[in-house]
Amino acid sequence: MNTLLRNANVVDVRTGDVRRGVDIETADGRIAAIGEGGSAAASSAGVDLAGAYVVPGYNDMHAHTLQLDDPSGAYRLMLAHGVTGYRQMAGSPQLLARRAAGGFPDTVDAPALLLLPGDLLTPLNAASPEAVREEVRRQHAQGADFVKMAFIAGSVYPAAQEEANRVGIPLGGHLPGPIPAEEASRLGIGFIEHLGPGLGLLSSCNHDHAAIHEQLAAEKPMRLPRFPGAGKLFAKLIPRIVVNPSLRTSAETVAMMRRAVDAFDEDRVRALAAVLAENGTWQCATLVRVRASQLSDEPAWAENPALRYMSEATLKFWDRTLERYRRLPASTREVFRELYAAQLRLVRLLDEGGVPMIAGSDVTGAIWLVPGESLHREFDELAGAGIPPLRVLQMTTLDAARFAGADDLGLVEPGYRADLVVLDADPTADVSAMHRVSGVVRAGRYRDRAELDRMLEGVAAERSGG
Repeated sequence: MNTLLRNANVVDVRTGDVRRGVDIETADGRIAAIGEGGSAAASSAGVDLAGAYVVPGYNDMHAHTLQLDDPSGAYRLMLAHGVTGYRQMAGSPQLLARRAAGGFPDTVDAPALLLLPGDLLTPLNAASPEAVREEVRRQHAQGADFVKMAFIAGSVYPAAQEEANRVGIPLGGHLPGPIPAEEASRLGIGFIEHLGPGLGLLSSCNHDHAAIHEQLAAEKPMRLPRFPGAGKLFAKLIPRIVVNPSLRTSAETVAMMRRAVDAFDEDRVRALAAVLAENGTWQCATLVRVRASQLSDEPAWAENPALRYMSEATLKFWDRTLERYRRLPASTREVFRELYAAQLRLVRLLDEGGVPMIAGSDVTGAIWLVPGESLHREFDELAGAGIPPLRVLQMTTLDAARFAGADDLGLVEPGYRADLVVLDADPTADVSAMHRVSGVVRAGRYRDRAELDRMLEGVAAERSGG
């Protein structure tokens, strides 16, 4: 598919420099040429962008789209918000086999699937060092791009990391509670999601860290029953767990959070950042997900107009989850609020310390998160943490490409994928400009604002039964 975009201001996301008044030609899903205005074709041809800003397509680097029975609505919402690629964060042998058979083709009607894991590492398949080694080898043989872990015991993690290092597959996800982030980084963990989650990285970022780690090490790890069908039962419980993990926070953990917040130490954060940066330990903070979980009762969540894109069943589930959150002690909810403020400071200091970071939202499944729109909320949370606009833009474009190992993604240059976002304002000046999407190019196919709006209205009509 060939497209000509005329009179564009192209943003170089490496530097923030803007090349003004140029034409962009695409062919066969790639950027074919970029030249001075009028040089690519006759001035009457193509789409006149009238000086709009063009940046690489956004990438949501923490998404669960493929877990939906029908992801087509989520795909349209993502594209309408400029999301042209995503990292799937929960896979299976079936999904890996489907991809190997060509089941996820590059299409103009869906964001590109950038990375896909196998089964989640849990106490069911990673109950012992021997079991976790075998599972890591199995997923590597199945063609997984990475191995994601959650809920696994700290005693099992070193074996998982050693095997992942040996076979050459990235391992990361949830930081095992008793394992300090700096230790996991030195062992070779590839990426950490949600700043932990829970207490996570903050357990290392305070002057009471030794006592907190000692208490974490004494906690009993999650144990799951092992019987025929246990895996299926756990799969049914997962939605109730992941919709808002804060609901499962014990009184003991809340007390540790209180101690960590009160003893927050920026010098400790800088020391941690130096270790993470030196070892190339990526962070996908998913601040919007953390905020939605820890601050669920903020009125803006339930009043969000984008909720009209979600099904009635999902909204009812979220309402029930909110009621459970409201039943938490007021003192617990206050600790969550102070914890989130500390996490914003943490993210700013990690970025200032050169820690590699990508932008992700943890859509779908988490309370209050709407596909596409959730990544834009992540942009705002990162900005609220004090991250400069250009860095936010880099996290969802160039840094996402680096993380994915995609050398044809993340820049607006000839030879790169024709996945682009057209903006009405300069995104290097203010993060709010990243929301002003006037057009999207996916695999060379251009959609203007009117078509994007029709896509949104189509999803809303489906959800309302219209």
